[in-house]
Amino acid sequence: MVRFTSKSYPQGVQTVLILAHGAGAPADSPFMEQLAEALEQQGIACVRFEFPYMQKRREDGKKRPPDRAPVLLEAFREQIRQVRTEVGAGCRVAIGGKSMGGRMASLVASEDNVDAVVCFGYPFHPPGKLDRWRIDHLPGVTCPLL
Repeated sequence: MVRFTSKSYPQGVQTVLILAHGAGAPADSPFMEQLAEALEQQGIACVRFEFPYMQKRREDGKKRPPDRAPVLLEAFREQIRQVRTEVGAGCRVAIGGKSMGGRMASLVASEDNVDAVVCFGYPFHPPGKLDRWRIDHLPGVTCPLL
C-alpha cells in the first residue's frame, strides 16, 4: 500500500485525517501535498494513501479508470484500521479526500464509525449525468461532515 505522511505522528496527537486522492491524480499530487502540509501546520496529522488502481498506475505507468466502489471502500477501511492501530484509542480519526476520495469517505462514514468526514470537493453527479445524484447515503452519516 502506498502511503504518504509528512512526518511521524507527533507526541500526543489528537486527530489524524486520512486523505484519499481524486480519480485522476495520485496522493502526492501538488494539491494533496499542499493540503496535507497546511493541515499539519494546524496540528492535524495527515495520512494519504492510494487506491489499488492508482498504485498499479504508479507501478506500470498505465492510466486506468478507478476501481469499483467495493474495492475503493475496502481500501479506505483498511487505512482506518491501520491508523487506529498506530495511534490508539484516544485519538480522533477523521477521513476525507478530494472529489472521488471525498465521496468514498462519505460512503465509508455512512457505514463505519469515524469521528468526522471532510470532503475537498464532492462529485454530486456522475460525469455527464446531471439527472443522477450521489447523495442517498448522506443521511446515514452521523458524524460531522464538511
